[in-house]
Amino acid sequence: MVKPHFTILLVFIILSCSSDDGFVSPIDNGGNNGGNNGGGNTMDIGNGDVTRGATPCESGMAAIYPCDGYDLLFHMDLSSLSAGSGNDIWGWTDTENNREYALVGLNNGTAFVDITDTSNPIYIGKMPTATDNSTWRDVKVYNNHAFVVSEAPGHGMQIFDLTRLRNVQSPPQVLTADARYTGIGNAHNIVINEEMGFAYPVGTARNDAFNGGVHFISVQSPTSPSGVGGYGANGYTHDAQVVTYQGPDTDYTGQEIFIGANENQIAIVDITNKSNPTEISTLSYSNLGYTHQGWFTEDHRYFILGDELDEPDFGFNSRTLIFDFSDLDNPTLHTTYLGPTGAIDHNGYVLGDEFFLANYSAGLRVLDISDIENENISEKAFFDTHPSNNIAGFDGVWSVYPFFESGKIIISDTGGGLFVIQKSN
Repeated sequence: MVKPHFTILLVFIILSCSSDDGFVSPIDNGGNNGGNNGGGNTMDIGNGDVTRGATPCESGMAAIYPCDGYDLLFHMDLSSLSAGSGNDIWGWTDTENNREYALVGLNNGTAFVDITDTSNPIYIGKMPTATDNSTWRDVKVYNNHAFVVSEAPGHGMQIFDLTRLRNVQSPPQVLTADARYTGIGNAHNIVINEEMGFAYPVGTARNDAFNGGVHFISVQSPTSPSGVGGYGANGYTHDAQVVTYQGPDTDYTGQEIFIGANENQIAIVDITNKSNPTEISTLSYSNLGYTHQGWFTEDHRYFILGDELDEPDFGFNSRTLIFDFSDLDNPTLHTTYLGPTGAIDHNGYVLGDEFFLANYSAGLRVLDISDIENENISEKAFFDTHPSNNIAGFDGVWSVYPFFESGKIIISDTGGGLFVIQKSN
């Protein structure tokens, strides 16, 4: 989520300038004990009560929620998680027992919810923020560990061993981090290339060594992260994807490619050599508001991008831009999709021939991209967690995780909390 107004921008600058870059000891192992740093059991973490249970989508509604093609499995609101707002979300499946967990970003920490049995979800506990509360928090997973960053000043990167969730007694509990990397301070987002074992915090302090671009951190030993450089030649990076490239441009097969959403441009960078990252190309587009976030199709040919401010700035319906990345040195705009509402698009992820779009006040929208080559994209389903309106505002769905093998989809709503849905029978 971008901070589009001057007052919010001022807060952002203050937070950015509070970065803790340059700590002598960038790793704090053994958790953050005490007070606001994640220890003790005095913090009110909520009770995890289910707000609404299983509700089928019938005649276009699941109780109060407009829907098409998806049923509600359960809803757990913010009061149940003792939080003021929600933000990012990610998922983890424990391969030892096939249990599924939602990792829910909140203004005051990260909640862990066992969603395996949706008729009896279990709120395992919350890892409190490392420093202050913040609207912005982001979490990704690698090698059974969660990596959490935040815009909170001095937060660094929390690292939590997810296998501990198997043995939590009398949930919910306050949970402590297993390690904390303080080679960064605040960060807007974090990206992980699981194939290579590197974490990439982005959106750090604009005056740091990499201009708020991307930091390279080896997490191959998850609780002993090691910073090995970064890249900031294209300025501040708001969000990104990093892949081991297997697309049609054979010049880059097997290379580690960084695609940065850099506010006013897309930056494509070869970061295979961490000591010598090299720019491949940059590109812009018309009616640019704020280049926010994008995701490759699974064949690495097309890159699907959301601009967070084009709807309020230019009056578009939800606009999704599809770029042809067949030639990484010369990417081009392939086509544009406009949704049925004026809601702002936020994070989007590809699974197979579907694009799962967190569309703020319009909820989750599912796009059919099976014929993307011929510029045919259409909405095939949706679940609207914010039924009061579809305006171009920042209330509603922040993010979505569609990658569970069970088909469950977890949704984080800024004011509504955690929703778990599944395709209707």
